[in-house]
Order: sequence, then C-alpha cells, then structure tokens
Amino acid sequence: MGNTLCLGTAGHIDHGKTTLVEALTGKNTDRLPQEQARGISIDLGYAPLELPDGRRLSVIDVPGHERFVRTMVAGATGIDLFLLVIDAAEGARPQTHEHLAILRLLGIERGVVAVTKSDTVDEETLELALAEAAELVPGAPAVPVSARTGAGLDELREMLASTAASVAQHDPDSRPARLYVDRAFTLRGIGTVVTGTLWSGSIGEGDELRVEPLGRDVRVRSVQVHDRPVERAEPGQRVAVSLPGVERHDLRRGDALVAPHAFPVSYRLDVALEALGEIPARVHVHHGTADIPARVARAGDGYAQLRLAAPVVAARGDRVVLRAGTTVGGGRVVDPAPPRHADAERIALLERGDVAATIHAPVRVEDLRHVLDDGALTGVEQAAGWAFSRAWLDELRAGLEARIAAADPLDPGVPGPAEPWAAAVEPRLGLERRGAKLYLPGTSARLGEREAEAAALEARLGLEPVRVDDATLARYLEEQGRLVRVGDGLAVSRPAYDDARGLLVEECKAAGRITLGRFRDLIGGGRKTAQLLLERFDADGLTRRVGDARVLRRTGSATSVESSASPR
Repeated sequence: MGNTLCLGTAGHIDHGKTTLVEALTGKNTDRLPQEQARGISIDLGYAPLELPDGRRLSVIDVPGHERFVRTMVAGATGIDLFLLVIDAAEGARPQTHEHLAILRLLGIERGVVAVTKSDTVDEETLELALAEAAELVPGAPAVPVSARTGAGLDELREMLASTAASVAQHDPDSRPARLYVDRAFTLRGIGTVVTGTLWSGSIGEGDELRVEPLGRDVRVRSVQVHDRPVERAEPGQRVAVSLPGVERHDLRRGDALVAPHAFPVSYRLDVALEALGEIPARVHVHHGTADIPARVARAGDGYAQLRLAAPVVAARGDRVVLRAGTTVGGGRVVDPAPPRHADAERIALLERGDVAATIHAPVRVEDLRHVLDDGALTGVEQAAGWAFSRAWLDELRAGLEARIAAADPLDPGVPGPAEPWAAAVEPRLGLERRGAKLYLPGTSARLGEREAEAAALEARLGLEPVRVDDATLARYLEEQGRLVRVGDGLAVSRPAYDDARGLLVEECKAAGRITLGRFRDLIGGGRKTAQLLLERFDADGLTRRVGDARVLRRTGSATSVESSASPR
C-alpha cells in the first residue's frame, strides 16, 4: 500500500496560502518571476510536507485569483485532502466559496481549515472567524495560525496528520498507471520532462507508457518525486517523468501518461450531474488537468452527455467540474466512452452498476472494461470475447427463422450475418451454415407447388438449348438430374446431354480428337448448340481444347456419364 497523499490548498487571493505553505514546508511555491514580482500565485506550485507521524504529503498550492480558477481546478482534481485558507480579518470571500464548491464537486471531503493571520486580529474577531469556518465546512477542524510568528503551525501539522490518517490510502496495484500532465519542459542532459500527480498505478524506470490523446508510445528514462530520484513512484505523489524521444512542444497540460490501452480516449462522457444552478448548453469541462469546451446534452433528470471539443482520457467514477464564467456544477463519470446518443435509462443502469442490463446487441467484452467496477461481467451471454443479451439472441434467431420460412423452397436458406460477431454468435442459433447461407437443420430444397412449372419446363427441353429465366429452379432441377445447364441461362435435357456426351467419348476414343464441325455432325444439331455443349464438357473436366480440337482428359475418359454432368 502506498503511504503518500496529495494535499491541495484552496482559498481567496491574498489570504496567505503560499506564505502558509512556505511556513509549513520551507519552500516558496511561487517559482515564476512574475509571481514573485507581483506577489500573487499564477500557476500551480508544489512542495513536500513532512508530518509529525512520519507521513509525507505532496502539496499543491493553487492560485486564489478569480482569473485563475481554471488553474485551481487543474491542481485540485488530483488531490486527496484540502487545506482551506481563510483570512481571520476578511473571513470567507467569493473564491473561498467557489473553491469550496469545486472541492465538493470533486468529491474531496476531508481536510483542514487554516484561519490565517491570527496575529493581526483581536481575540473576539478570531473566535468569530473560527465559528464561520466551522459553519462553512462542518466536520473539518479549524486551526488559527500565523505564518509570520509560527503560532499554530505545530497544531496545524497535527491536524493534517490526523486528517490524512483518515483518508483511504492508494493501492498502486489497483488500477493501471495514470498521470495527468500539468507541466512539460526540457532539461539539459535529460530531455523532455512532464510532471503531474500520479492518480493510480505506479511508474518506474523502463516502463512502456502511452501519451494520450496524442497516441504516442513512450519509454520512461527516469522518475523523480519532489526532485529526488526514486525507483518507482506511487499514486498520490507529485511525479516528474523523463521521456526521451519526445519533443516538449508535442505535450501540453491536459495530456495523460497512461498504461498502454488501459483507458478509453473519447470525445463524449456520460455523467451523473450535480448542479449548483442552471447549467447552460455550452460549458467548459474540467477533467484531470484538461479544460475543454463542450456541449451539454441533457438525458433526463440528473444525467447528461458531455460532447467535447477535444478528446479526454477518463475512467468510470472520475469527477468533472463544469464552468461557464463561474462554476455551475459538476458530475461523476458513469461511462467514459458512451455511444453517440444520450440515453437516460442506460446511464441510470450503469450508475447502479448494472452493466449487463445495458447490453443488447453484441459488444466486445474488452470494450466494457471502462464500465466494469470489478472487471467481471455477469448476467449476459458471452461467446469468443463478445457479450450480448439472451433477448437479443432470441430476436436474431426468430428473425432468421422467419426469413427462412419465407424463403424460396428451392433454396430455403438466408444469408448469414456479415457482422464481426457472426462467427461467435452463429453456433448459439441452432442453424446450419452451408456456404454463405444459414438453414434450418436437416432441411433441403423442394419444389412444392412448383412441380407443374418444372414439368412444363422439362417438356420443352431437348438437344437445342432453351432459355430458363428462373436460375434457382434451373439449379434445383440440375441437382436432381432433370436438366443440364449450358451457356448463360440456357439448359438442355439430361438424356440429350448424355447422348451427346456418349457420342463425343466414342469419337475421341476412336480418332483421338474431335473438332467442332465433326461434333456438330455427330449430334445433328446447330453450330451454336455444339459449341455450348463442348464448353460444358470442358468445364466438367471431360475434355480440353488443343488448337481447334478437343481431346479427352486422362481422368475424363474414365469418368462416368453421371459424374460429368454433375452440378457446377
């Protein structure tokens, strides 16, 4: 089990977040020159915090200005507990409330409130500030502190240790590796480095990972946690990963470094909504460290499909924040790679964990990994990696049987499904595949009510070819030995064909060869009739053409009259 958690600050600008973090960790997280010059945080800052019980927290310090709330969300999405900072003199301000709302939308329930600058107010004001903090965040301990004098810092560390102990620890083996990039830069002698909070899994030297949605396979050269080389980084830690062979400009905040093919990359997210007010049709979706414009397609009460302008890497259970000028709500991801339509019933079933109830037509079991909480799928039919409902299978079988019943009795089969799942599903249908068609077991072709039509056709047949427009009927009668097809759509009677064949074989045995003219004379027919019959003999393998004549094939001379007129 990993023992590292991520602590994120929150609070209004100038309430002392960065100063407090420096007092606790000894590190100034305002690394940018413009931050130091202006005295305000603009980007995310990071520092390690050692606690009295030996636990180590990774601290993410976020900006408090309203213009940088999107940056605050990028930092907050990876944290495990919060440190909400409130100025003792000013009390809760607009960004105090918005940051707190964002924490709640992200499901970050545990934390500590630091009432800062306690040395600048009288005792009564401090008591009022602590009471306000207790009312604002019920259940979270509120500690008065002064970063300038150091008063209350030890008690704050104790409260952070106590709160961290109550937060569920990460299991590095529970999920594949996933890290959302918040910075990408180049270091001389090292190359491209990305940093972020490791959400799940572990990352170590030599690991083969993938940058999504770029779709780029990468190999980890080295890993650091708070500037210290480590063999493997664990979830909850702030991680720097060296990626050789990748250009810095190819990477950006919002990209994900993940185990290959472990998470879907999607332009859509089905979510269970939590609204703070009216959610407009156009919002910005914050997920991981990404900030993406999106359209909200409502799906019944409490559900929506977020249709994104750019793809994200997400997993079931992830949280998103929705902003439109201000924070308007959030949601829990129910399906990170849903179909194009927004189906409230399907989302509700998935939210309850009833994945099987959402399956009807075949879907690859592998493609369901992102909505399976325990990795197992029960309650549906499965075959060769495909999952489908019993109702769907019954519908498919009934549909095929109805089509077979309506098929021509001369060929009582129907084309089998041409879908990728056909080979897996067909054995469950109770039908027989013969060539490209499916048949009821044991069925065969029959004339039925068309016997009179067949008899009338046979009465017209002789040596001279007759056109037969019904190819199915001609094929059936040939299979029954009642005619022989020649040319394209023509047929002769079986006795006439057999007589002509006998004459040809006898002539070839006597003379060694036979010409078209000689064969025409022997059968007493026309040149076209002779030509069509000779071509059929060639196709049957009885003869082969040599110049202007035909000779018997070696196997053909011993072939019976019956087999030479077999169906083609």
